Amino acid sequence: MNSIDRMKGNLLKGKGIRILLHLIAWAILIGLPLYIMKRWAVGKDFIWLYYINTLISGTIFYINYLILVPRFYFGRKKYRYYLSVLLLITSFYFVSDISNKLVFRYKSDQSRSEQIYTRPERRNGPLPPGRGPMIGRPRPPFREMHLYNYAFTSLFLVFFSLGLKVLERQSEIEKNQKEMEREKLNSELAFLKNQISPHFFFNTLNNIYSLVSISPDNSQKAILKLSKLMRYLLYESEQGNSRLSSEIDFMTNYIDLMKLRMSEKVELTVSFPGKFEDKDIPPLLFISFIENAFKHGVSYRERSYIRINMELPDNSIIFRCINSLPQGKENGLQENNRSGIGLENVRKRLNLLFPGKHDLKITRTDREFEALLKIDLT
Repeated sequence: MNSIDRMKGNLLKGKGIRILLHLIAWAILIGLPLYIMKRWAVGKDFIWLYYINTLISGTIFYINYLILVPRFYFGRKKYRYYLSVLLLITSFYFVSDISNKLVFRYKSDQSRSEQIYTRPERRNGPLPPGRGPMIGRPRPPFREMHLYNYAFTSLFLVFFSLGLKVLERQSEIEKNQKEMEREKLNSELAFLKNQISPHFFFNTLNNIYSLVSISPDNSQKAILKLSKLMRYLLYESEQGNSRLSSEIDFMTNYIDLMKLRMSEKVELTVSFPGKFEDKDIPPLLFISFIENAFKHGVSYRERSYIRINMELPDNSIIFRCINSLPQGKENGLQENNRSGIGLENVRKRLNLLFPGKHDLKITRTDREFEALLKIDLT
């Protein structure tokens, strides 16, 4: 699956979740008055008014959420957006006002208003102070109250739908940026790994070639080791991350391959953990250090040494590779910096894979070269 297909899949998944949340909200809004009718004695006029106002509010919300905000607000036409919102709120005010009148069957004659808003005087004695008859008292300004309530509700819905759409758009932008960064990371890692593999095989084939005339049996063993290395590089390491145990086996096979042509003057010390909790790690993180040590730390004229050690404390990896620098040998780090292959690639990969979670220290003296790598896997 390429990056475009993956991004489309993420967008569809996000839209599906949003649609589900909207359906749940509507189910609650529709079912709420039914629950109220069963629990309390509520007239049908209230239910009709509730559903009509809910329908009007939902229409305002979705027109702004699905049409006005994407077309005008995000399209850098803010003045058109505000005019459209004003027209939307004004139009549905009249719809709301007419629907309220139809539901309650308002009458304009005075007798209807008096029947609703007055009550007869008490027959036995005067009414207490402040409790006089309501005949002649003005009615509450229901039209103004409806206007204020409608204005507050509609403005709240407009701003809520606007904020919701802005947050969703920002979330989609961030998801797309992360997906693009991940695809860029994978592309750079694939490029770096493809640089490592030819460089590695070039040196290995040279070693096998030198063994053919010296020891045919050892050359056959070397070819078998090389086939295992190739299987790891071609299949296991191509699946993204690999198991730490497989990476250790890979390094062990490589070291065994290099040992076939080592002289007795080379002191080799290798220490890999025996029992550990297997983890997923990016492949080929450590082989460049080992390859560099064999290439620049082995001498056939004087005593030399290579020390390779790996420790696995809690959720971390500590890898150390030390090699001697015999007289006449050039520092491998400087050479790799010129060629753009090897240790410099490891630096780039670590910066891409473990930003802020790794520490690589390269120490060189006149007689020794040390690479110390610490990786936090949490």
